Order: sequence, then C-alpha cells, then structure tokens
Amino acid sequence: MKELLFTGAGTALVTPFDKSGNIAWDEIEKLVEYQIESGIDALIACGTTGEAATMTSEEHLKTIDFIIQKSKGRVPVIAGTGSNDTQFCVELSLQAKKLGADGLLLVTPYYNKTSQKGLVESFNYIADSVQMPCILYNVPGRTGCNILPETYYELSKNPYVVATKEA
Repeated sequence: MKELLFTGAGTALVTPFDKSGNIAWDEIEKLVEYQIESGIDALIACGTTGEAATMTSEEHLKTIDFIIQKSKGRVPVIAGTGSNDTQFCVELSLQAKKLGADGLLLVTPYYNKTSQKGLVESFNYIADSVQMPCILYNVPGRTGCNILPETYYELSKNPYVVATKEA
C-alpha cells in the first residue's frame, strides 16, 4: 500500500496580474498567507486557475518558487507542471523538484488527442523520470482527453503516482 502523502483539501491558487500584465507578487503572498491561516492542507501552484498555460517557463518556475518560499514549509506545495510535451513536462518538473515542490500536478496532454496507452506511457515516463509524488489531473472538458478507469488502474502501479484530481 502506498503511503498517504497528501490529505485534506488543497487550494489551487490563482495567479493575479497587475494592469501591466506582470505577476502581482504581493497579491500572491496575501493569498498564500490567507489560505494557510484559514487552515488549508496544501497549496497548488500553477494549476489551471493559476494561469500556467499563459506563462513563460521563467514566470512559471518563478511563481512556483515564490509560493514555496512564502509557504515556508507550513503546508505542502504541489507544482502544476503538466504539458502536452512529455519531455518539457519532465524538464519543468525536475526544476520544480529542485525548487522544493512536494509534489506535481500533471494534467493530461491536451491538443494531441492522446490514446489511453499513450497516457500510461507518458505519465509513467514522467513519474519515473522525476521520482517524486505525482497527482494525475483529469479535466477532459478542457483537454479533450479523459483518463479511463482501466488507465488509472495501470498508472496506480507506479509508486510515484499517488493521487488523482478530477475536474
């Protein structure tokens, strides 16, 4: 049986921007503090609501790092690093790991119309490459790809696949 690494509720943080289109770091800090003070169990950086798809790689990693630094180890930080490019996802995930992320949120590949076999191969490759807790993120309404129950079963055999998020 896998160890239960994440429990309770995690907030997928928004990434606020100022009127010039720059990330509003002071607002992110307020959100982090508010969530922790309110008793949240984990923070999710750069998920769908975190605008990850609209950020440069530099902004993405800087946001993950900022949230990790501001949380100061009080709650786990899960970094959204999923992509439709498996190798890019591995590279981004390894950088998030170096920054101190406690886990990864991996969205199903979008646009590419991936098969279920392709999902198994992609997620296993990512999880084995980064060797840290991975949460599979199934949001078919946004990605056009749905993880089927038998695919979850296959992926559950990977020791680094620890949870799923359904949306």
